[in-house]
Amino acid sequence: MINEKMKNYGNNRSVIRDLFEFGNQRKAIVGADNVFDFSLGNPNVPAPKEVNETIRELLDTKNDIYLHGYTSAQGDAACREAIVKDLNKRFNTSFRKENLYMTCGAAASLKIILTALYAEGDEVIVFTPYFPEYKVFVETTGAKVIETPSDPSSFQIDFEILEKNLTCSTKSVIVNSPNNPSGVVYTEETITKLAALLEKKQQEYGHPIYLITDEPYRELVYDGIQVPFVTKYYRNTIVCYSFSKSLALPGERIGYVLVPDEIDDSKDIYAAVCGAGRALGYVCAPSLMQHVLERCTGLVSDLSEYLEKRDLLYNALTDMGFECIHPDGAFYLFMKSPIEDAKEFSEKAKEFDLLLVPADSFGTPGFVRIAYCVATDMIRRSLPAFEKLAAVYRK
Repeated sequence: MINEKMKNYGNNRSVIRDLFEFGNQRKAIVGADNVFDFSLGNPNVPAPKEVNETIRELLDTKNDIYLHGYTSAQGDAACREAIVKDLNKRFNTSFRKENLYMTCGAAASLKIILTALYAEGDEVIVFTPYFPEYKVFVETTGAKVIETPSDPSSFQIDFEILEKNLTCSTKSVIVNSPNNPSGVVYTEETITKLAALLEKKQQEYGHPIYLITDEPYRELVYDGIQVPFVTKYYRNTIVCYSFSKSLALPGERIGYVLVPDEIDDSKDIYAAVCGAGRALGYVCAPSLMQHVLERCTGLVSDLSEYLEKRDLLYNALTDMGFECIHPDGAFYLFMKSPIEDAKEFSEKAKEFDLLLVPADSFGTPGFVRIAYCVATDMIRRSLPAFEKLAAVYRK
Protein backbone atom coordinates (compact mmCIF):
# COMPACT_ATOMS: atom_id res chain seq x y z
CA MET A 1 0.00 0.00 0.00
CA ILE A 2 1.05 3.59 -0.61
CA ASN A 3 0.86 6.27 2.05
CA GLU A 4 -1.95 8.34 0.55
CA LYS A 5 -0.99 11.48 2.46
CA MET A 6 2.56 11.34 1.07
CA LYS A 7 1.26 10.66 -2.43
CA ASN A 8 -0.99 13.69 -2.15
CA TYR A 9 1.93 15.90 -1.07
CA GLY A 10 3.96 14.60 -4.01
CA ASN A 11 1.18 15.16 -6.54
CA ASN A 12 0.41 18.64 -5.24
CA ARG A 13 3.62 20.59 -5.22
CA SER A 14 3.81 24.05 -3.74
CA VAL A 15 2.67 26.86 -6.02
CA ILE A 16 6.21 28.29 -5.71
CA ARG A 17 7.77 25.18 -7.25
CA ASP A 18 5.07 24.99 -9.91
CA LEU A 19 5.82 28.55 -11.02
CA PHE A 20 9.55 27.86 -10.98
CA GLU A 21 9.07 24.86 -13.28
CA PHE A 22 6.74 26.86 -15.52
CA GLY A 23 9.48 29.47 -15.78
CA ASN A 24 11.99 26.86 -16.88
CA GLN A 25 9.60 25.76 -19.62
CA ARG A 26 9.02 29.31 -20.79
CA LYS A 27 12.76 30.04 -20.86
CA ALA A 28 13.23 27.15 -23.28
CA ILE A 29 10.62 28.72 -25.56
CA VAL A 30 11.21 32.48 -25.41
CA GLY A 31 14.72 32.67 -23.94
CA ALA A 32 15.89 33.15 -20.38
CA ASP A 33 16.26 36.93 -20.75
CA ASN A 34 12.56 37.25 -21.57
CA VAL A 35 11.20 35.47 -18.49
CA PHE A 36 11.05 37.42 -15.22
CA ASP A 37 11.02 34.75 -12.56
CA PHE A 38 10.33 36.10 -9.07
CA SER A 39 9.08 32.77 -7.73
CA LEU A 40 11.88 31.22 -5.72
CA GLY A 41 13.76 32.56 -2.69
CA ASN A 42 17.06 31.57 -4.25
CA PRO A 43 19.64 34.26 -3.34
CA ASN A 44 21.71 35.50 -6.26
CA VAL A 45 24.05 37.63 -4.13
CA PRO A 46 27.33 35.70 -3.81
CA ALA A 47 28.44 34.01 -0.62
CA PRO A 48 31.09 35.99 1.29
CA LYS A 49 34.47 35.44 -0.36
CA GLU A 50 35.77 33.84 2.83
CA VAL A 51 33.39 30.91 2.32
CA ASN A 52 34.84 29.88 -1.05
CA GLU A 53 38.36 30.59 0.17
CA THR A 54 37.79 28.31 3.16
CA ILE A 55 36.41 25.54 0.97
CA ARG A 56 39.46 25.72 -1.29
CA GLU A 57 41.84 25.72 1.65
CA LEU A 58 40.11 22.76 3.27
CA LEU A 59 40.21 20.80 0.02
CA ASP A 60 43.91 21.52 -0.34
CA THR A 61 45.02 20.85 3.23
CA LYS A 62 42.66 18.38 4.90
CA ASN A 63 42.27 14.68 4.23
CA ASP A 64 39.07 13.24 2.78
CA ILE A 65 38.02 11.55 5.99
CA TYR A 66 38.06 14.88 7.83
CA LEU A 67 36.14 16.67 5.08
CA HIS A 68 33.73 14.07 3.84
CA GLY A 69 33.36 11.56 6.64
CA TYR A 70 30.62 11.37 9.22
CA THR A 71 30.57 13.84 12.07
CA SER A 72 28.86 13.11 15.36
CA ALA A 73 25.12 12.59 14.84
CA GLN A 74 24.34 15.98 16.40
CA GLY A 75 27.13 17.73 14.51
CA ASP A 76 30.85 18.39 14.66
CA ALA A 77 31.89 19.66 18.09
CA ALA A 78 34.18 22.41 16.76
CA CYS A 79 31.46 23.68 14.43
CA ARG A 80 28.89 23.82 17.21
CA GLU A 81 31.40 25.53 19.50
CA ALA A 82 32.09 28.20 16.86
CA ILE A 83 28.38 28.88 16.35
CA VAL A 84 27.53 29.26 20.05
CA LYS A 85 30.60 31.44 20.57
CA ASP A 86 29.33 33.77 17.83
CA LEU A 87 25.78 33.80 19.27
CA ASN A 88 27.01 34.48 22.78
CA LYS A 89 29.17 37.36 21.59
CA ARG A 90 26.42 38.98 19.56
CA PHE A 91 23.45 38.45 21.87
CA ASN A 92 25.03 38.25 25.33
CA THR A 93 23.83 34.69 25.83
CA SER A 94 25.52 31.69 27.42
CA PHE A 95 24.74 28.81 25.08
CA ARG A 96 26.88 25.68 25.00
CA LYS A 97 27.67 23.43 22.06
CA GLU A 98 25.47 20.83 23.77
CA ASN A 99 22.48 23.10 23.03
CA LEU A 100 22.95 22.76 19.26
CA TYR A 101 21.88 20.06 16.83
CA MET A 102 23.16 20.59 13.28
CA THR A 103 20.63 20.06 10.49
CA CYS A 104 20.13 20.13 6.74
CA GLY A 105 18.80 23.69 6.79
CA ALA A 106 15.82 25.36 8.49
CA ALA A 107 13.29 23.00 6.94
CA ALA A 108 14.97 20.04 8.61
CA SER A 109 15.28 22.03 11.83
CA LEU A 110 11.55 22.70 11.90
CA LYS A 111 10.59 19.16 11.00
CA ILE A 112 12.91 17.75 13.66
CA ILE A 113 11.67 19.97 16.49
CA LEU A 114 8.02 19.49 15.57
CA THR A 115 8.50 15.72 15.41
CA ALA A 116 10.30 15.84 18.74
CA LEU A 117 7.55 17.78 20.50
CA TYR A 118 4.11 17.05 19.06
CA ALA A 119 1.57 14.36 18.47
CA GLU A 120 -2.07 13.79 17.55
CA GLY A 121 -4.39 16.47 18.92
CA ASP A 122 -1.76 19.10 19.72
CA GLU A 123 -2.21 22.57 18.25
CA VAL A 124 0.50 24.77 16.72
CA ILE A 125 -0.25 28.43 16.05
CA VAL A 126 1.18 30.10 12.94
CA PHE A 127 0.68 33.73 11.96
CA THR A 128 -0.49 34.59 8.47
CA PRO A 129 1.20 35.10 6.13
CA TYR A 130 3.41 32.07 6.72
CA PHE A 131 5.68 29.76 4.73
CA PRO A 132 3.30 27.08 3.35
CA GLU A 133 5.54 24.15 4.29
CA TYR A 134 4.81 24.83 7.97
CA LYS A 135 1.49 23.13 7.40
CA VAL A 136 3.13 20.04 5.93
CA PHE A 137 5.69 19.85 8.75
CA VAL A 138 3.04 20.20 11.46
CA GLU A 139 0.33 17.99 10.01
CA THR A 140 2.68 15.08 9.36
CA THR A 141 3.31 14.91 13.13
CA GLY A 142 -0.44 14.53 13.73
CA ALA A 143 -0.72 18.01 15.20
CA LYS A 144 -3.02 20.72 13.87
CA VAL A 145 -2.13 24.13 12.42
CA ILE A 146 -4.12 27.05 13.82
CA GLU A 147 -3.85 29.90 11.33
CA THR A 148 -3.91 33.24 13.13
CA PRO A 149 -4.31 36.36 10.95
CA SER A 150 -1.89 39.21 11.51
CA ASP A 151 -2.88 42.84 11.79
CA PRO A 152 -3.60 43.74 8.12
CA SER A 153 -2.34 47.30 8.56
CA SER A 154 1.13 46.33 9.80
CA PHE A 155 1.43 42.51 9.61
CA GLN A 156 2.49 42.57 13.24
CA ILE A 157 0.70 40.11 15.56
CA ASP A 158 -2.99 40.77 16.19
CA PHE A 159 -3.10 39.96 19.90
CA GLU A 160 -6.87 39.99 20.18
CA ILE A 161 -7.14 37.18 17.62
CA LEU A 162 -4.14 35.35 19.07
CA GLU A 163 -5.63 35.26 22.57
CA LYS A 164 -8.85 33.78 21.19
CA ASN A 165 -6.87 31.08 19.35
CA LEU A 166 -4.77 30.06 22.34
CA THR A 167 -6.29 27.00 24.04
CA CYS A 168 -5.21 24.29 26.45
CA SER A 169 -4.28 22.24 23.36
CA THR A 170 -1.81 24.90 22.18
CA LYS A 171 1.67 23.43 22.55
CA SER A 172 3.67 25.89 20.49
CA VAL A 173 3.66 29.10 18.47
CA ILE A 174 5.85 29.55 15.39
CA VAL A 175 7.20 33.00 14.55
CA ASN A 176 9.17 33.92 11.45
CA SER A 177 10.87 37.32 11.58
CA PRO A 178 12.01 38.73 9.19
CA ASN A 179 8.99 37.18 7.58
CA ASN A 180 8.63 35.12 4.44
CA PRO A 181 6.64 36.32 2.45
CA SER A 182 6.03 39.86 3.74
CA GLY A 183 9.54 41.03 4.73
CA VAL A 184 8.05 42.39 7.98
CA VAL A 185 10.22 42.35 11.11
CA TYR A 186 8.48 41.90 14.46
CA THR A 187 9.19 44.88 16.69
CA GLU A 188 10.54 44.61 20.22
CA GLU A 189 7.13 45.73 21.44
CA THR A 190 5.48 42.83 19.58
CA ILE A 191 7.92 40.24 20.96
CA THR A 192 7.62 41.59 24.50
CA LYS A 193 3.83 41.50 24.35
CA LEU A 194 3.89 37.99 22.86
CA ALA A 195 6.19 36.74 25.61
CA ALA A 196 3.93 38.17 28.32
CA LEU A 197 0.81 36.60 26.82
CA LEU A 198 2.40 33.17 26.42
CA GLU A 199 3.78 33.30 29.96
CA LYS A 200 0.29 34.03 31.24
CA LYS A 201 -1.23 31.19 29.23
CA GLN A 202 1.46 28.73 30.38
CA GLN A 203 0.45 29.45 33.97
CA GLU A 204 -3.23 29.18 33.12
CA TYR A 205 -2.96 25.87 31.26
CA GLY A 206 -0.30 24.30 33.49
CA HIS A 207 2.03 23.24 30.69
CA PRO A 208 4.77 24.85 28.60
CA ILE A 209 3.96 26.66 25.39
CA TYR A 210 7.13 26.62 23.31
CA LEU A 211 7.88 29.53 21.03
CA ILE A 212 9.62 28.18 17.91
CA THR A 213 11.48 30.88 16.01
CA ASP A 214 12.21 30.22 12.35
CA GLU A 215 15.13 32.56 11.61
CA PRO A 216 16.78 32.00 8.21
CA TYR A 217 16.54 35.73 7.46
CA ARG A 218 17.76 36.98 10.87
CA GLU A 219 20.70 38.94 9.45
CA LEU A 220 18.94 40.21 6.31
CA VAL A 221 17.58 43.52 7.59
CA TYR A 222 17.85 47.08 6.33
CA ASP A 223 17.75 50.73 7.40
CA GLY A 224 19.16 50.04 10.86
CA ILE A 225 16.25 47.79 11.87
CA GLN A 226 17.03 45.47 14.79
CA VAL A 227 15.69 41.92 15.03
CA PRO A 228 14.93 41.01 18.67
CA PHE A 229 16.71 37.79 19.67
CA VAL A 230 13.71 35.99 21.10
CA THR A 231 15.44 33.81 23.72
CA LYS A 232 16.20 37.07 25.57
CA TYR A 233 12.47 37.79 25.91
CA TYR A 234 10.81 34.41 26.44
CA ARG A 235 12.38 31.54 28.33
CA ASN A 236 10.67 28.68 26.46
CA THR A 237 12.10 29.63 23.08
CA ILE A 238 13.59 27.12 20.63
CA VAL A 239 15.50 28.49 17.63
CA CYS A 240 15.55 27.02 14.12
CA TYR A 241 18.18 28.57 11.87
CA SER A 242 19.64 28.16 8.41
CA PHE A 243 22.76 29.64 6.81
CA SER A 244 21.05 29.41 3.41
CA LYS A 245 20.21 33.11 3.31
CA SER A 246 22.84 34.83 5.47
CA LEU A 247 25.68 33.08 3.64
CA ALA A 248 23.77 32.59 0.35
CA LEU A 249 24.19 28.80 0.52
CA PRO A 250 20.67 27.41 -0.01
CA GLY A 251 21.84 24.37 -1.95
CA GLU A 252 24.31 23.32 0.75
CA ARG A 253 21.51 22.65 3.27
CA ILE A 254 23.08 23.58 6.59
CA GLY A 255 21.47 24.93 9.74
CA TYR A 256 20.70 24.04 13.35
CA VAL A 257 18.19 23.60 16.14
CA LEU A 258 19.05 25.51 19.33
CA VAL A 259 17.57 24.11 22.56
CA PRO A 260 18.60 26.47 25.40
CA ASP A 261 19.27 25.10 28.89
CA GLU A 262 16.69 27.39 30.47
CA ILE A 263 13.62 26.00 28.70
CA ASP A 264 11.36 23.54 30.47
CA ASP A 265 12.50 19.92 30.10
CA SER A 266 15.53 21.02 28.09
CA LYS A 267 17.47 17.76 28.46
CA ASP A 268 14.48 15.67 27.46
CA ILE A 269 13.71 17.94 24.52
CA TYR A 270 17.29 17.80 23.30
CA ALA A 271 17.15 14.00 23.58
CA ALA A 272 13.90 14.05 21.60
CA VAL A 273 15.56 16.24 18.97
CA CYS A 274 18.34 13.67 18.64
CA GLY A 275 15.72 10.92 18.46
CA ALA A 276 13.68 12.76 15.83
CA GLY A 277 16.83 13.33 13.78
CA ARG A 278 17.50 9.60 13.98
CA ALA A 279 13.93 8.59 13.14
CA LEU A 280 13.78 10.97 10.16
CA GLY A 281 17.21 9.96 8.87
CA TYR A 282 18.63 13.45 9.44
CA VAL A 283 21.72 12.54 11.46
CA CYS A 284 25.04 14.11 10.43
CA ALA A 285 24.39 17.31 8.50
CA PRO A 286 26.74 17.91 5.51
CA SER A 287 30.19 17.56 7.01
CA LEU A 288 32.12 19.79 4.59
CA MET A 289 29.82 22.71 5.37
CA GLN A 290 30.15 22.11 9.09
CA HIS A 291 33.91 22.49 8.74
CA VAL A 292 33.36 25.66 6.72
CA LEU A 293 31.09 27.10 9.40
CA GLU A 294 33.76 26.50 12.02
CA ARG A 295 35.64 29.35 10.31
CA CYS A 296 32.85 31.37 8.65
CA THR A 297 29.95 31.54 11.08
CA GLY A 298 28.98 35.16 11.74
CA LEU A 299 29.66 36.35 8.20
CA VAL A 300 26.86 37.77 6.03
CA SER A 301 26.49 38.31 2.30
CA ASP A 302 26.54 41.87 0.95
CA LEU A 303 23.30 43.44 2.20
CA SER A 304 23.80 46.56 0.08
CA GLU A 305 22.97 44.52 -3.03
CA TYR A 306 19.66 43.35 -1.56
CA LEU A 307 18.90 46.90 -0.45
CA GLU A 308 19.47 48.20 -3.99
CA LYS A 309 17.13 45.54 -5.39
CA ARG A 310 14.46 46.23 -2.78
CA ASP A 311 14.44 49.97 -3.35
CA LEU A 312 14.50 49.66 -7.14
CA LEU A 313 11.51 47.30 -7.23
CA TYR A 314 9.50 48.80 -4.39
CA ASN A 315 9.81 52.36 -5.71
CA ALA A 316 9.00 51.36 -9.28
CA LEU A 317 5.95 49.28 -8.41
CA THR A 318 4.46 51.80 -6.01
CA ASP A 319 5.00 54.54 -8.62
CA MET A 320 2.98 52.37 -11.02
CA GLY A 321 0.14 52.33 -8.52
CA PHE A 322 0.65 48.90 -6.98
CA GLU A 323 0.22 48.67 -3.20
CA CYS A 324 3.16 46.97 -1.47
CA ILE A 325 4.14 46.23 2.13
CA HIS A 326 7.47 47.96 2.76
CA PRO A 327 9.92 45.12 3.61
CA ASP A 328 12.34 45.78 6.46
CA GLY A 329 14.03 42.42 6.05
CA ALA A 330 14.40 39.22 4.00
CA PHE A 331 14.22 39.61 0.21
CA TYR A 332 10.52 39.46 -0.61
CA LEU A 333 8.06 42.13 -1.66
CA PHE A 334 4.44 41.49 -0.64
CA MET A 335 2.18 43.18 -3.16
CA LYS A 336 -1.57 43.54 -2.96
CA SER A 337 -3.39 42.15 -5.97
CA PRO A 338 -5.41 44.84 -7.78
CA ILE A 339 -8.25 42.30 -7.95
CA GLU A 340 -9.65 40.09 -5.22
CA ASP A 341 -8.43 36.85 -6.78
CA ALA A 342 -4.61 36.82 -6.54
CA LYS A 343 -4.45 33.55 -8.47
CA GLU A 344 -6.21 35.16 -11.40
CA PHE A 345 -3.85 38.14 -11.14
CA SER A 346 -0.86 35.78 -11.11
CA GLU A 347 -2.18 34.08 -14.24
CA LYS A 348 -2.54 37.45 -15.95
CA ALA A 349 1.05 38.32 -14.98
CA LYS A 350 2.23 35.13 -16.69
CA GLU A 351 0.96 36.58 -19.99
CA PHE A 352 3.80 39.11 -19.62
CA ASP A 353 6.21 36.37 -18.46
CA LEU A 354 6.13 37.75 -14.91
CA LEU A 355 6.14 34.94 -12.37
CA LEU A 356 4.53 36.17 -9.13
CA VAL A 357 3.45 33.78 -6.36
CA PRO A 358 -0.19 34.11 -5.25
CA ALA A 359 -0.27 34.20 -1.45
CA ASP A 360 -3.38 32.09 -0.87
CA SER A 361 -1.22 29.17 0.29
CA PHE A 362 0.59 31.58 2.64
CA GLY A 363 -2.74 32.11 4.38
CA THR A 364 -3.25 35.63 2.98
CA PRO A 365 -5.46 35.72 -0.12
CA GLY A 366 -5.36 38.87 -2.21
CA PHE A 367 -1.57 39.27 -2.24
CA VAL A 368 1.35 38.02 -4.32
CA ARG A 369 4.92 37.40 -3.22
CA ILE A 370 7.78 38.74 -5.32
CA ALA A 371 11.23 37.33 -4.52
CA TYR A 372 13.67 40.10 -5.43
CA CYS A 373 16.80 38.02 -4.72
CA VAL A 374 17.45 38.00 -8.46
CA ALA A 375 19.86 39.81 -10.75
CA THR A 376 19.41 43.57 -10.53
CA ASP A 377 19.49 43.71 -14.32
CA MET A 378 16.53 41.33 -14.47
CA ILE A 379 14.57 43.62 -12.15
CA ARG A 380 15.28 46.58 -14.44
CA ARG A 381 14.32 44.58 -17.54
CA SER A 382 11.10 43.42 -15.88
CA LEU A 383 9.78 46.93 -15.22
CA PRO A 384 8.21 47.44 -18.69
CA ALA A 385 6.36 44.14 -18.21
CA PHE A 386 5.12 45.31 -14.80
CA GLU A 387 4.01 48.57 -16.42
CA LYS A 388 2.00 46.64 -19.03
CA LEU A 389 0.46 44.56 -16.24
CA ALA A 390 -0.44 47.70 -14.29
CA ALA A 391 -2.02 49.22 -17.39
CA VAL A 392 -4.42 46.28 -17.65
CA TYR A 393 -5.95 47.15 -14.31
CA ARG A 394 -5.90 50.91 -14.76
CA LYS A 395 -8.48 50.34 -17.48
